[in-house]
This record gives sequence, structure tokens and C-alpha cells, in this order.
Amino acid sequence: MKKSCLASALLLLAGLVSCNSAREAVTVETYSLSSPDGTLQMEFTLDDEGVARYSLTADGTPILNPGRLGFELRGTVKAREIDFDDPALPKSDSSPCYFFDRDFVVTGTDTCSFDETWSPVWGEESSIRNHYNELLVHLVQKETSRLLDIRFRLFDDGLGFRYEFPQGGDLVYFVIKEELTEFAMASDYTAWWIPGDFDSQEYEYEVCRLSEIEANFMNNMRGNDSQTFFSKSGVQTSLQMKGDEGYYVNIHEAALVDYPCMHLLVDGKTHTLRSFLTPDAQGWKGYMQTPCNTPWRTVQVARSATQQLASRLVLNLNEPCAIEDVSWIHPVKYMGVWWEMIAGAGSWSYTDVPSVKLGSIDYSQSEPHGRHSANNDNVRKYIDFAAEHGFDAVLVEGWNIGWEDWANCSKDYVFDFVTPYPDFDIDALNAYAHSKGLRLVMHHETSSSVRNYERHLEKAYSLMNEYGYDAVKSGYVGDILPRGEHHYGQWMVNHYLYAVTEAARHHVMVNAHEAVRPTGLCRTYPNLIGNESAMGTEYQAFGGIQPKHTTILPFTRLNGGPMDYTPGIFEQNLKEWCGNDSHVNATIANQLGLYVTMYSPLQMAADTPEHYSRFMDAFQFIKDVAVDWEESRYLCAEPGDYVIIARKAKGTGEWFCGGVTDENAREFDIPLGFLPEGTFTAKVYADAPDAHYLTNPQAYSITEQTVSSADSLHVRMAPGGGFAISFEACK
Repeated sequence: MKKSCLASALLLLAGLVSCNSAREAVTVETYSLSSPDGTLQMEFTLDDEGVARYSLTADGTPILNPGRLGFELRGTVKAREIDFDDPALPKSDSSPCYFFDRDFVVTGTDTCSFDETWSPVWGEESSIRNHYNELLVHLVQKETSRLLDIRFRLFDDGLGFRYEFPQGGDLVYFVIKEELTEFAMASDYTAWWIPGDFDSQEYEYEVCRLSEIEANFMNNMRGNDSQTFFSKSGVQTSLQMKGDEGYYVNIHEAALVDYPCMHLLVDGKTHTLRSFLTPDAQGWKGYMQTPCNTPWRTVQVARSATQQLASRLVLNLNEPCAIEDVSWIHPVKYMGVWWEMIAGAGSWSYTDVPSVKLGSIDYSQSEPHGRHSANNDNVRKYIDFAAEHGFDAVLVEGWNIGWEDWANCSKDYVFDFVTPYPDFDIDALNAYAHSKGLRLVMHHETSSSVRNYERHLEKAYSLMNEYGYDAVKSGYVGDILPRGEHHYGQWMVNHYLYAVTEAARHHVMVNAHEAVRPTGLCRTYPNLIGNESAMGTEYQAFGGIQPKHTTILPFTRLNGGPMDYTPGIFEQNLKEWCGNDSHVNATIANQLGLYVTMYSPLQMAADTPEHYSRFMDAFQFIKDVAVDWEESRYLCAEPGDYVIIARKAKGTGEWFCGGVTDENAREFDIPLGFLPEGTFTAKVYADAPDAHYLTNPQAYSITEQTVSSADSLHVRMAPGGGFAISFEACK
């Protein structure tokens, strides 16, 4: 690790004068910062009204025009009060507000350069370089004597900045009405986006120009409140964009701690994006006490789509690992009693009788409905199959009482997370799993009754310790209790981290579903080994997902951390299997490719043992592919079209390659320069010539050929298809 003072060339202070016929001459203070390789330039300016702005260029090309920085806070400053006709005012509270975005004076600056290489506990590579130049600007608002620092870090692949509120001055406890950060895009970028929503990221992506987003949104939004909804919440991050000049720009946030999640309001005319924070039940955004800081606002800039996929800026802006002993944290390849219930072939609940309150049903006297999937025989079947084929664990959902009336019933006391149904023998099944050399994965569906989960958390984690469970899948389906709070507000952001840190005390790894989207916190807390936080495979049973979806997620959702996407569905015809009219819009080869393109240290083989048993030659790739990587190479990519990635397994040095495409068939010659010296047997799992995700999804071929690093492999991906390749050194 190296930290040093920057040369004076990195920081430029100058007085600039601009003339305007309608105004007097304006003096602007300018502070400049360069990236380590000199290709990115950031400027911070303060005009004569004390308004702070920043801009960004890449190789001299404008990326961000000057965008405003600051806040609107609850409270008053002399006679300045809020306009009560402002539609953005929280209607449940008429408290006056004031702007903390003007009348600033620079009281000083600090600069430094930082360069380190750190090793993640798990990841897409075994070492990551963290190299940036930093500018810290100290501001005071003259009228209030209140202090604000803005810290900028400029990397070769983008910019991170955050607000810091130091102690001192006249600001101790304060409430944020809104953060006013602007991302003033220099042109009308093409964007891959999902609509703003304070409770879900489970949408398919739209693609259009920034200027077209609002019209696109309202054309697709049902109901008469589309304009209100759009102006209320905009779009979500991670927002991937591409400019006509060829730059790929991504806006997100890093290290989201004790602060609400950020959305982006879109001004289509000026192409400006403005932060819009998730509100609480009263409409306010953040409750703060100095000293404190916001999350980092990130602007990644790449010259190609593959460079965007390789960026580690979001991870680098998070704090180093906070867990001293990480020996218990490990990647997991698992199966689960899950897909059969999602598809409709089974059920989570034991009986059809709703409970008046938790424990009110005498299950020994209740009549089971016969579709309960988490029964002893069925779970043993999954354990046997997983153990036979070398998996680490089996997830079981629906094992505990309370599923009869759990979702959106506004029940506070719904699950206790420790009491099994009569047909789930936790002692015997746990012993059976251990005798087979694998573990069970615990499931904690909270039904978003968060206070109930926290009251039971210690006992629930202790039960896991008692039985040797070391991973939990938590869920937050439904409206949040306390009522009126949102999944992505400050209160819930704090809850998710509390669950992760408490889990770390118990040596438990967490895979959180329906939680806030990841922002790189897995660097600091690597027991956070997975999240859902996007539309995943389950939606293939809810009407299907467009094939392009998995070519976009690596640029957006995976920018902040791994996703438990749950790939590996081999039976696409759900109607023939279980009467579900939905169809899995992917070929088998596509499902194999996802194990390489959709990174996660927690990978599920999501289909049933019966379906895998029909395609054991294709299932072999799922058995072979690694889940932890020493090196990753991003070979070919374009968001919404295709992704091809090669990865080297940590420990074994084996290479794997995978690719997926959208609804279009594509062909590529893949250069194998990533391979080391020597010859290798490439086992290629590919779409058959007549494969198609709608009409012939189970058509695939498996071929082998001898290759070296000097060769290229020709692959064809069918519509909605993909491929997977394993490389084995020739002896």
C-alpha cells in the first residue's frame, strides 16, 4: 500500500472570469484532479453565489457537464422557508426546510494519492488493485457556519465522491429532505434502465435514450398515476449508459450504510440525472448526526463494454474486510427444495388452514394438503442426489411453521424461525445431510415483518449453530412492517447490515433476497455471499423473462456484488411438467453459460433431480464448473446483446468459458490467449443447429477438441442460447 502527496499539477486553483450580457462578471474557483493515468479529468467549481458543481472528462471528451452538489435539509435559515406548494414536499410534515447547496466558501483542500493491491475472500479474481488520486474540499456555508466536506476519488476507470459532515460548526443532528446531487450527462446517452421503485428491483430492463425514458415509462406503465410515479422515483441504479462517442458510463453508489438508497430523476431535455432518496414513512429521507458521511456516488467510465465489466471501482470504494477470522467463509454450490414450489408443483405450507397467530394450529391434528415439499422423503431425495454429484449443500424452503398465511397479511408475529412442520424432522435430516458430507442451507422468510425477525434473530442463528448450518437464505417478501417503511429506506438499510453483522458473530453466511441492491459491502462483510435484488430465474415461472435480461444484469445489478440468480433450469416446458402456463425462455446451453457469466460465490443448480437425470451429460458442466476465481477475462460483450467471459478457478487453475445471447443467434471466434502454455482438451457444450429458446430449447451438442493458447474456438449461440466450455490440460 502506498499513499503520498500529489504533485501540485494535480490540484489547480484559478480565478476564471466569464462575461454575460444579462449578468455581471462571475468569478469561479476551480480545482482540478487527474486520474493516475491522466485520461480522466475532474473539476470542482464554486461560483460567486457559492454553488458547488463538478464535471468530468475522458481523454478531453465531456462525460459530465457541471452538476450541482448539495442538500435540502429540514429546518430554517433566517426567513428562508420552503414553498409549501412544492409537490416534492412530504405531505405528512409541513416543517420548513432550507437549501444546503449555496453560499459556500472553500476553507481548504487536501490531496493525496493511494495505491494498494488487496485480496478478496472470494471474488472474480484473487487480487484487486485500488489506485486513485484524491481531492478533499472543505466548505463552510457562510450564512449558517455549517460545515461540509466533499471527498473526490478519481480512478483510471471512473469517479467516486461522497459528502462528509464533520463535527464543529452549527450542524449536529439534522434531517435530510433531499440530496440534490446532479449527474449532468454531456449528451443524450442510451440507457439500460428499470423504473424507480422503493421496494423492488424485480423488473426487466428497457433500453432507450435518456430523452426518451419518461415517454417510454408512461407508455408501459399501467394506470393513471404513471406521471406521478415517474416524477416521484425516476430510475434505479446501477444505471448503464453508452454515448455516441463510444464511452460506457455507469452511475451507481458504493458503501450504502446508514443512509437511504438512491434513485435518479431524469430530465430528458437536459440529459441531467438528479439523486432522489428513498423516503421513510413520513416522507423524510435521512436522519443524521455528525460526524457522518453519505455513501459514495460512482461514475464509472469505460472505453468498451468489457472494460466496464472489469471495473472494480464500487468494491474499491468500500472499507477493507471488517471480519478478523474469515476461515469459515467459503463459496457454496448447492441444490434446493425451491424450484418445484416456484413452478407450482409443490407448496411451502403444510396445511390449508390459516393460523390465527403463530403456534395456534395443532399441526399434529391438522390435515396436511399433500403438496408440502419440505417433507422428509423429498428432502432426502435432494440430499442423496446432491451428495452423489459433489454439491456442498441443499436449501430447504417451507420447513418451518407459519406459511399458511404469511405474505401481505400485515402480521407482526408470523414466523419464529425455529419450529419445524411435523413432516420435517430437523434432527434426522440434518444428521443425514452431514452423513453424506454436505450441509443444509437455512431459510428465513421474514415476510417483511422486520421487528419480528429481529426479535427472533439470536435464537434463529443459534439454532443454525446447533445443527451446523453455516448459510442462510433470508427473504423480505411483502410490505415492510413497521407500516409505511420501504425496502430501500434508511431504516431497512440498517436492518440488512444488522442481520449480516449478527450473522458474522455466529459464523453464518447470508444470502439476502428482496433486500436493497448491493453496493460493494461484500468487501467489508464477505459473509454477505449473495443477494437477489433483481428479477431472477423465478420469473421464468411467472410468465418468462426475455433472453436479453441476462446480457444486461452483469452491467447493472452485478456491478455492486454477486447475484443469487439461481440458474440451471433444464425443463423449459412447465405446462407439461406441472400445469404452469409459463415457459423458461432459455436453452439448456444458455443455462450452462450463466454459471460463468453471472458471477456468484453461491451458485445453485435450481432444477429438480428428476430433470437433471434426463440430461446427465449436460449436467456434468454444472458439476465441474468452479464458483471461486483467481482471474477473469471479459472477452466479448455488449449490454442487451451478448456476454462472453473466461475464468480461471482459484486453487485448481482450471479455465472455464461461458457465453449467453439475447433473442438473436450469434457466432463468435473466441481467442484462447488466456490459456497458459501447453495443450488442452476443450469440452464444448453448445446449442444444436436447430436449437431455439422457444421451439427447441433442449437441443444441444457436446464436443471435444484439442486446443492451445494460439487457437480460436468457433461457437454459435442459438436465439436465447449460449455455450459453456471447460478446459482440461492434456497429459
